[in-house]
Amino acid sequence: MIVSLLHCIIQLEDISSLKEKRSIINSLRQKMRNRFYVSAAEVDLNDSLTFAEIGVAYVSNSRVQGQRVIQKVSLFLEEETPGRIYDIQTHQEEYDS
Repeated sequence: MIVSLLHCIIQLEDISSLKEKRSIINSLRQKMRNRFYVSAAEVDLNDSLTFAEIGVAYVSNSRVQGQRVIQKVSLFLEEETPGRIYDIQTHQEEYDS
């Protein structure tokens, strides 16, 4: 089993409330889930008005497939995020049965 991970920090500008921020982040998370079949969550900076920390995970039986999906998610975030993306990191772990 291969677990592919993506971690990034997003800076959102012109946000006036946490409710507005969460709406934007939830929309991004839902789009990633529907389009790429990944798990996605806001993993930290929950109370920050302008920053969000996002984690994405994809489980498969192929390193190549995992890399492909995580790269597509990365491109999606760069294109669809209404703000700046900082520090995108990717990682893969292999687990034996």
